[in-house]
Amino acid sequence: MLALARTRFDTPCRIEVEHSDEHFHAHVELADGVPIFPGDKVRVHGDPIVVGFGESAVFNRTATVERATAIERLWTKFAGHFEMTELYEVSFTPRRTA
Repeated sequence: MLALARTRFDTPCRIEVEHSDEHFHAHVELADGVPIFPGDKVRVHGDPIVVGFGESAVFNRTATVERATAIERLWTKFAGHFEMTELYEVSFTPRRTA
């Protein structure tokens, strides 16, 4: 029955957020290098994070990792191959410096 059961656990995490002219991102790093596999879900707990323009910040929070079942993992891998075709329609324009 392990293939049909979801497991959950809490782990500390570190969130790095930057909001600037060059970068706009948020990265979550789970403690002890906990790996995330296809179909897994990660929920970070705490108040919403707001970072003003031109600022960056680091936060320590707790995250809940919910592991996908074996069937969900296989389905996610299978479906991901078809959704990747959406990336083909993206174009990138070189940035001009004045």
